[in-house]
Amino acid sequence: MTLVKKTIVLTGASRGIGHATVKRFSSDGWRVITCSRNPFDENCPWPQGAEDHIQVDLADPENLGNAVAQMRQRITDTGGELHALVNNAAISPKSDDGKRLDSISMPMHAWRTVFQVNFFAPIMLARGLLAELEAAKGSIVNVTSIAGSRVHPYAGSAYATSKAALASLTREMASDFGPHGIRVNAIAPGEIDTSILSPGTDEIVKDFPLRRLGQTSEVAETIFFLCSDAASYITGAEVHVNGGQHV
Repeated sequence: MTLVKKTIVLTGASRGIGHATVKRFSSDGWRVITCSRNPFDENCPWPQGAEDHIQVDLADPENLGNAVAQMRQRITDTGGELHALVNNAAISPKSDDGKRLDSISMPMHAWRTVFQVNFFAPIMLARGLLAELEAAKGSIVNVTSIAGSRVHPYAGSAYATSKAALASLTREMASDFGPHGIRVNAIAPGEIDTSILSPGTDEIVKDFPLRRLGQTSEVAETIFFLCSDAASYITGAEVHVNGGQHV
């Protein structure tokens, strides 16, 4: 028998958690359609990586609409089934001196951009790819954040509130997409060891139960689990991946 090769669409694929997620799914034989603001890096070793990469600015709704059309065409060309959509891309603007932008100092136009990328893009993608997800009885994973449930010393107000809204949207989507056979969950990472960590994060983790930063591979494993058959009866959940930071 010929096994059907599963397909995932992943945003924010070029670094950090996204890059680790590409590696995890690719190693299991999935076809990974990557999306990021950057063009495909020719040094990446993924099979068909360049052909399965879509350069898209999620802050631009029209550009996002065009990208959805490209995704649907590529999925249609290989059977029309999408087994997973992972909404990982997000932005968190800082001040000119690298400090967090609070609810007073954050410019209103920047609030709108943050919510377009962090909140509206996930639902636009899910709605645009509904038929393909339904055909595969697929899974959606939204990447929220520890900052969505508490004031964070480094994450700005717009980022934090957009992630809180995305957590709420995940529950709504689980209810709405469930009758179509589509599971919708979220993961809420804490302090993960990436290139964009704010100075001082190493001091925060000293108070966590596990006393360390998380690894991007640990987050990717959780995403993979939620998209796998092992999680076939899990929907509407938000899984904390933070070494106990939330307790």
